[in-house]
Parts: sequence; C-alpha cells; structure tokens
Amino acid sequence: MELKSKLSLFFETPLVEEILNLGNIKNFNEGETIMDYGMAVKFMPFIVKGTIRVMKNDEDNREILLYYLSDTESCSMAYSCCMESKKSEVRAIAEDNVSLIAIPHDKLDEWLCKYPTWKSYIFNSFTQRFNELLKSIESIAFHKLDERLITYLTNKTKVTGKTSIQLSHNQIAEEMGTSRVVISRLLKQLENDKKLLLYRNEIKLLKDFGL
Repeated sequence: MELKSKLSLFFETPLVEEILNLGNIKNFNEGETIMDYGMAVKFMPFIVKGTIRVMKNDEDNREILLYYLSDTESCSMAYSCCMESKKSEVRAIAEDNVSLIAIPHDKLDEWLCKYPTWKSYIFNSFTQRFNELLKSIESIAFHKLDERLITYLTNKTKVTGKTSIQLSHNQIAEEMGTSRVVISRLLKQLENDKKLLLYRNEIKLLKDFGL
C-alpha cells in the first residue's frame, strides 16, 4: 500500500501531509538495533514495514521480551522518552527488514492538541502496549514455562507470518528470561510430541502445533 494511503487510514489529510513533510524514512536490516539502553530518543517511529522486537533488561543484564511492533504500530516507550526527555530504558531490534517514519519529538505534543486522530492513535497505542505488558506479566506469574514457550513460538509465527523460526535455543532462553538447557529440553519434548522439528538455529512448527 502506498505510504500516503496507509497514513490516511489513521490520520486526517493535514496531519498526513505534515508527517510526510517532517518525518524521515529510516530503514534497518534484520537484527539491527534501532533503539538501545541509554540512547537519547529524538523521534517516535511509525512502522511502515517489518517487525520490531522490544526488550527490557534487569540489574544483572538479563533481557526479557516485552512485545512486538509491526505494520502501522508505534512504540509508546519511545513516545514517553521523547516527551519527558528521558533516555531509552528498552532495546528495540529489527526482527526482519524494517522501514519506519521517524517523527520528530518536537511535534508530538503539538499534534495532540491540533489533531484528534493523532490523540486517538497515541492513546490506543498506549492501551495496546499496556495490555501486552499485562499479558506478559500474567504469563510469567501464572503460566508454566512450557505453556509460555508455546505462546512465545505462536506469537513469533504470527508476527513473522512464517512457520519456520530462525532462532537458536540460547536466543529463545534470553528472550524468555530462562536458561538454554531448560529451553532445549522443552523444545525436544515438543519435537517428541511431533509438534515441531528442530534444526540448527531453526525451528519448524508442524500442523499438530495447533496454529
């Protein structure tokens, strides 16, 4: 879909024109870091194409997956950092090749008062991210690790649109906040149950996985 048409699904025509005139198109390759811990955040991204993985670390530098961002979505964390002149507390990584519009921070507050559709988009974005964080907390607190792994693999497939996942056991363990040994054991059990196939740095989900 043409960029202008995509923006017009959310915003009124004058705002679309401002975004096109003031925003910068940025492209990132798969695996590239878009935002990192301690980085000064000077723009809010509107994702045109691709998927972004947003991570958070703890005091021991262990990371856990917070949520994914995909087509036409934005990062509430980036918006908050821009508005409060704070440095990033998350890491955002391109899950695949990503194209986004970098919206300058000095326009974010102005557009809240000027354009009703912008206010609606921002509020909806915060609500969606908040709900996803609640689901993550609920999963960690109440679900067994094998259930969390199945949910993780299901979500990964949804955002990529592929049943083959290019990840090592160690990468999955890091994103889920557990150990590689535990993840390898759980994946092997799922393979024994004929729900997936394991290859080197690749997992292929089968029909019995329940997608």
